Amino acid sequence: MTAIPPTARRPFKTPSALPGFAPTMTVTLVWLAVIVLVPLGALIVKASSLGLGGIVGVALQPRVFASLRVTFGMASAAALVDLVFGALIAWTLTRYDFPGRRLLDAMVDLPFALPTAVAGIALTALYAENGWLGAPLARLGLKVAFTPVGVIVALIFVGLPFVVRTLQPVLEELDREVEQAAATLGATRARIVARIVLPSVWPALLTGFALAFARGIGEYGSVIFIAGNMPMVSEIAPLLIVTRLEQYEYPAATAIAIVMLAISFFVLLGINALQGWSQRRLGPGGA
Repeated sequence: MTAIPPTARRPFKTPSALPGFAPTMTVTLVWLAVIVLVPLGALIVKASSLGLGGIVGVALQPRVFASLRVTFGMASAAALVDLVFGALIAWTLTRYDFPGRRLLDAMVDLPFALPTAVAGIALTALYAENGWLGAPLARLGLKVAFTPVGVIVALIFVGLPFVVRTLQPVLEELDREVEQAAATLGATRARIVARIVLPSVWPALLTGFALAFARGIGEYGSVIFIAGNMPMVSEIAPLLIVTRLEQYEYPAATAIAIVMLAISFFVLLGINALQGWSQRRLGPGGA
């Protein structure tokens, strides 16, 4: 067997003019361990006192199962809505120049800066039966506040910036000459979007959906005001965890948290796998 020349071997680290691999890697590992691994490890150790059967038993309790269904179902629905309207907003901000564009672009980040409790109070006042939007909707027989629909509205509000900000740089880097060439060859707008634009932004769309979904699962402040928090109807799992902690039921609270962690992990793992598959299939340029 022919030995690989030393110059042909792949280096363990990329050469850099600035030294510092060892200290930066040490800081990275320590930071991840303290901020991520240690808390998750403590959560698993605390829940292990119940055993796997006990954790499953807690998850299958009617109130817990209903709260998990509301949490993940509403987060998925809100992320899908954010995906559609976030893509439209990102497209508008990157492809068109109009008066007030910078103001609209800045308003997209408002959910990032606004405290979640303030957002929840504002949405509740807006969509209550006597609110500006809630009153006309109530006359049509539609109730938003204090229902699962209110949960979706709150999660759409907090998750929309993730989709917009993920898509914007990708749309800005798209080569418009390819689109113009396709139009010159007779391709319709719908075909250009389906065959050129969408494949290029598909990984970014998945990333934006994953970020909005993850934010929705853990959202608490903006939801508890507009949800109504009715058990079996509009109670979210994070609120149920807080309730269990207030009742000193620490093993039950950690069991719910472990179930949420496991479901979130596998959902995000599936999204990342789909994103990786699409990148391999479409290539680096999305073509």
